[in-house]
Amino acid sequence: MTWGVAHLVVRYGTDAALAGVDLDVAPGSIVAVVGADAAGKTTLLRVLAGAVEPDRGQVRRPPRERVGYVSGAAAVYVDLTVAENLAFVAQAYRVDDRERRAAQLLGPTGLAQARQRVAGHLSGGMRQKLAVAMAMMHRPELLLLDEPTTGLDPVSRIEIWRLVAAAAAGGAAVVVSSTYLEEADRASTVLALDDGRVLLHGSPDDLLASVPGLVFEADARLDGVACWRRGRTWRAWSPDGRRLPGARVASVDLEDALIVAALRREAA
Repeated sequence: MTWGVAHLVVRYGTDAALAGVDLDVAPGSIVAVVGADAAGKTTLLRVLAGAVEPDRGQVRRPPRERVGYVSGAAAVYVDLTVAENLAFVAQAYRVDDRERRAAQLLGPTGLAQARQRVAGHLSGGMRQKLAVAMAMMHRPELLLLDEPTTGLDPVSRIEIWRLVAAAAAGGAAVVVSSTYLEEADRASTVLALDDGRVLLHGSPDDLLASVPGLVFEADARLDGVACWRRGRTWRAWSPDGRRLPGARVASVDLEDALIVAALRREAA
């Protein structure tokens, strides 16, 4: 059984937050949802969590007690310790092996030595890791994480993705929204949203292979072609693969694929 949405439409007033979005998430897989602010990432996860009712379309999800969800703000009880936060969730979901399960989750996050610390005294990264651990405590069938690594240091980001990988390895269907495109490479499927619509959808390799023409790199902006800044250099897209004077062929990554897809949509 796969979870997901079909022909999903969500409106806030007259504005469409999502328009015709399709997504399938199989058990044991990770889907990365990427896009700019207001692209619809949070709305999609809230629909999957049952917090938002769609205006149109189908939603397939397990019973709510089999869903784990972390919103954009780390949802921990700041007046409880790390251990008490996990114990509270374990009690709510009737987790039998709560001590063993807590140890499994605290080890990879670096929180094992902070079991007795009050959550309100934890750093932002540690609170976020605790929130993810709490969402995983009851071994959900569907795990939804809304930008869990935004603003965190590289080590904390790696530790959270270690938990994400463990959830998928345990059979959970995982949906992670992210502002970091390099994290999308860790997923089996990438869903790129733009203004509530699907911009790209497929495996990272498929998205790179779908880029038409050639992408070039140059030391200065090129005239007459679509260009975008990448660090100290410029990238330019040649739709028909025509060589661009003063530029060299670039190795395409997911950021290039999304920009080219947006340029194609704009041109169409």
